[in-house]
Amino acid sequence: MRFAIVGAGATGGFLGAHLARAGEEVTLVARGAHLEAMRSRGVRVRSAEGEFTAQPRCTDDLGAVAAAEVVVITLKAHQVPAVAERLGASLAEGATVVSAQNGLPWWYFPDRTLESVDPGGVVSRAIPAARVVACVVYPATQLEAPCVVRHVEGNRFSLGEPHGYRSERAQAISAALVRAGLKAPVTPRIRQELWLKLLGNATFNPVSALTGASLARLATDEGGKALIGSLMAEVAAVAAAVGVELPLSIEKRIAGAAEVGEHRTSMLQDVEAGKPTEIDALVGSVVEVASWKGVPVPGLEAVYRLVKLKEGAGA
Repeated sequence: MRFAIVGAGATGGFLGAHLARAGEEVTLVARGAHLEAMRSRGVRVRSAEGEFTAQPRCTDDLGAVAAAEVVVITLKAHQVPAVAERLGASLAEGATVVSAQNGLPWWYFPDRTLESVDPGGVVSRAIPAARVVACVVYPATQLEAPCVVRHVEGNRFSLGEPHGYRSERAQAISAALVRAGLKAPVTPRIRQELWLKLLGNATFNPVSALTGASLARLATDEGGKALIGSLMAEVAAVAAAVGVELPLSIEKRIAGAAEVGEHRTSMLQDVEAGKPTEIDALVGSVVEVASWKGVPVPGLEAVYRLVKLKEGAGA
């Protein structure tokens, strides 16, 4: 199967390296020093179990997606609108787009534009929902150096059609990921799983960005647990307002985060590096939906504004 991975940083590099090692035809679209390092030295994945290096094709040309049957977008959500029009125009006829962003995706509400992730509807016009197979990404990874991906834990990429049915294309993508040594269940409840991950991302990420605390610290400190729990209750209320019942209690979700250990969230890493964060996708989207549904989310509104202030102050 021919894959293109757009935004091949830590997550995209991890996925692409596994697929390439398994013999799939893979093109990574990246830029800067990371791209040049991957071109010359390949992609090295390091984990507690060992390390390996793969040699997928690497380019900065977005037009390279035209040769792919499956285009996986691992860009951060706020980066997608800037490339959506060209990306959509470059897709081959019949190609599938795997949306692998954190937060609520642009296709989630078919009759309404989610401005926090799809300003003016630019993404949904370029990449219609019919093109999409949704993906919830679980591996915790980070770029240790250009072309070097540190894999902290997790190897599951859950897949699903936005409307819940099991499709041949989702099954085929799943089979390729499984051949690559990854877990890739196809679920009819992908929307529920998106919200379950968002339960953690909309809470641990902004609080860690504001405090500098690791997952383990936030999930075990009594004050941290109380704050995270109250924010999670707000996320769960918004999920319920759109018809999603979360399958895991807040207590179990916090306990699961504690097991990850001293992991620094992606938003904390972005703040420390002076990069834009995913605050709009992870928290702004929930606040936006809450406003549609009349659900009060004062805690989420507060952390959203605080992170935006921190970004504006240059962290």
